[in-house]
Formats: sequence, C-alpha cells, structure tokens
Amino acid sequence: MQFPEKVGKKKIRIVPHSDKKFYSIAELSESFREGHIKPSEITEFYLSNIAKKDSEIQSYQEVYIESATMASKEADKAMSLGQRLGPFHGIPFVLKDIYDVQGKITTSGSKVFATKVAETSSTMAKHLLAAGGILLGKSKTVEFAFGGWGTNQNMGTPRNPWDKENHRICGGSSSGSAAALAADLAVCATGTDTGGSVRLPAAFCGVTGLKVTKNLLSTEGITPLSHTLDTPGPMTRSLLDLVVMFEVLKGTDGSEIDKKMQCKTGSFYDLIRGVSGLRIGAIDKNDRSRCSSQVLQQYDKTLGMLESQGAIIEEFSSPIDYHDMSQKTGDIISIEAYSYHGHLCEDKNNPIDQNVRQRILKAKDFSAGQYLKLLEDKEANQKIFLDSISSLDALVTPTTTHEAALIKEVDQEISPGHFTRPFNYTNMCALSVPIGLGKNNLPVGFQIAARPNNEKITLRIGGEVERNVS
Repeated sequence: MQFPEKVGKKKIRIVPHSDKKFYSIAELSESFREGHIKPSEITEFYLSNIAKKDSEIQSYQEVYIESATMASKEADKAMSLGQRLGPFHGIPFVLKDIYDVQGKITTSGSKVFATKVAETSSTMAKHLLAAGGILLGKSKTVEFAFGGWGTNQNMGTPRNPWDKENHRICGGSSSGSAAALAADLAVCATGTDTGGSVRLPAAFCGVTGLKVTKNLLSTEGITPLSHTLDTPGPMTRSLLDLVVMFEVLKGTDGSEIDKKMQCKTGSFYDLIRGVSGLRIGAIDKNDRSRCSSQVLQQYDKTLGMLESQGAIIEEFSSPIDYHDMSQKTGDIISIEAYSYHGHLCEDKNNPIDQNVRQRILKAKDFSAGQYLKLLEDKEANQKIFLDSISSLDALVTPTTTHEAALIKEVDQEISPGHFTRPFNYTNMCALSVPIGLGKNNLPVGFQIAARPNNEKITLRIGGEVERNVS
C-alpha cells in the first residue's frame, strides 16, 4: 500500500514499531485538516498492520474491517465537504472488549459471552463515535476485567511487544489495549481501571493511561466488575493525545476541543505549565524495598528532574499501609464481582478462567456484615488518607514494583497493584507515564496521584515528566 508522505507540515513515513515512530491524534488531526492524508488511508494502514502483526501480539478480540473501512470513507467525505467534527474525527481507535457497541459482540473476555450481542452502545463508545472516531475493533481483556497481570486462559493472553523473543505479560486487565498501542495497531484505546487496570498495562507496555476520579466518566454500557471502584479511562502514546481523548470521553464538543488546543487552555495548558512550587510526596523506605533496582533508578532520576524544575519533593509515609489498602480493594472487588458474575463461576460446566473463578468465589468467605464493614472502613480510611496529604499537591510512585514478567513466572496469588490499588480505594485520580527502560530493556512507569477531581495536577506533573525524561 502507498500512503502520502506528508503529515502536518513535516514529511514522514510510516515505519515499523521498532523505529518508535507513530502517528498521533494531534498529527493526524492536522494532516486531515490540511488534506495531506485521508482517514481512509490511515485506517487502511492500521487494518493492514493488524493483519500482519496481531497474529503474534494477539491484542485484538475482533477486528471490524468492513465497518471501520466504511466509517473512514464517510469521514473522508465529511472533511471534503468542510464538515470536520473536531480533532478526533477520523482517528482509528480500539475499545476494550467490555464496552458495549450496538450490534457488536461484547465477550468481556469470557467464552460464556462469545455470542453476546449488545443491544445498545455504552456512553463512552457513543462519545468516541459521535466525535468521528473510527472503531477498529475490540481489544482482549482479562475475563470480566478481573486481574492485574493481563492473562486469560481461554481467550488468549496478549504478548508484550517490547520482548520479541519471550512471551511477557502486558498487565491487566486492559491488556489488549496497551499491547495494541505499543505495537502500533491503533492510535489510541480505552481501558477500565478498578484496581490499576489502565495504569498497570500502560506501565508494562510503555504508554500513558489515566485513572479518572470515580463517577467522572460514565460506566453505563460497560461490563461491571465492582460498582464501587470501576472507572473507564483513556490510553494513548502521548499526553497531548490523552487530553484530547479525555475531553472526547467527557463529551466536550469537537470545536471546543479545537479551541482549547489552539489557545492552550484547560488541560492543554496544564501540560505545559510546569511544576515550580508544587509539593510532591515520594515513597518511603518501606515501599522502596518492594521495587526492583532499575525501577528505583528510573524513579529517582525522575524525582531529581522534578526537583530541578522547581518542585518540592518530600518523603511520604502513608498512615494506612499500601499493602493493607490493596488487600481491602481486592476484597471489595471480589464481593461485588460475585454479585455480577458469581452464578457463572459457580457452574463448573462454564469455561471460566480458573484464576478469575478463584478470585470471584473468594467472596463466599465474606458475610454481608463484613462487606458493609469494608465499605465503612473505606470511607473512613479515605478521609484519613486525604487528610494526611493536605500539604501536598500530589503523590508520585513507580506504577509497578517491577518490569513486565514472563508469563510463565507470574504468581496469580499476588496482585501487581501494590501502588495502583490504594488510589482506587481512596477514590483519587492517577496517571501513569513512561520514564525509560529498566531490566531487559522493558518500560518503567511513573504514577502521579492527586485528590479526587484534580486530574489537572496529574497532567501538569506528567507533562513535565514527558518533556524531560526519556
């Protein structure tokens, strides 16, 4: 296939993943507007890339060749008539396969739902499609989105594109979305985050992912796991793209997003604002001991950079142990997951991933009273935790304690969400951005967490990190 060389005002060529050169939402939007490339051409490129590479990566559950091609040609026509909808118009994206799209199958990572056709579309899918996005297909997920490693015994476990020799995990549960981005099989993707399911795969695969404040984005039409903790969120290869996608998910009109981008207002301003004067809490000796040496090396390098840019870095010791919060988060998820999927797991004839079945059936060990106590403790502990960071603008941690593991080395009894789950538990927002490579040249993620509804601070710090840390 031949494609125009121009994108925006630069001459570039489409190159393989190994060259680390990707199209972005921002680049494509400008190119579409100037007529240097058409949505149908870039959609054809991604569909071709999926056909060539995804048999190995296994990031997609289903690819929508016909509908994506048709939608891209409609985008061509709209733009030729001056009917561009905004910066997301014509952008090829992938949905985690727990988001309903009318007329399409939502497996939720389960063979039990292999033929379950959605009657209506999820609110988030509606927003992305209404903004003119081109849906390439659905990405693989851990069954019922319950698992931080990204494995799926029955529907397939995506392969981390950063290791071409060995099968390493992508992180979960939004495993396919992260793998698709890292392998250049989509421009952007959606995930969901209940205990780290956006941030963990983002970190393991070297992309960005935002865990939003609970109830900021609608979960309507998304397969539930834990109604107390579930949040949808964007996954992209840059923070500029993430902000565009975040605005689309919030339902912001395309012309308004264009205006904010051009004038650098709102969250687009936060990306370039800098960190001078911000007070940032770093992990203490206890939590440092949980991390690999090379994760700590990249983390400390990033802390030093932030300090050099005027941020005030202070050691923070949580009043509630992160491990305890992680355990309580897992208990809440298990109990609420059982209310939705327990009947399927109880039936031994159903082909359920045994690791997921075990996590869900764990809920049978809890009484109603214990569940209510967990929720009461969560509310009380959230107040204690938020009070403890009253003098800080944000907390920063490694997103994961270690780099991506080989699939054969994964211990399913342990969650990789030591640093992610606590911020679901405390209802905070958190962003993961890549900060370089650790052991075996695998990506390391940097997590920035802030108070509820303060995503702008995470983006502000993230923007400084992205500019200054490779």
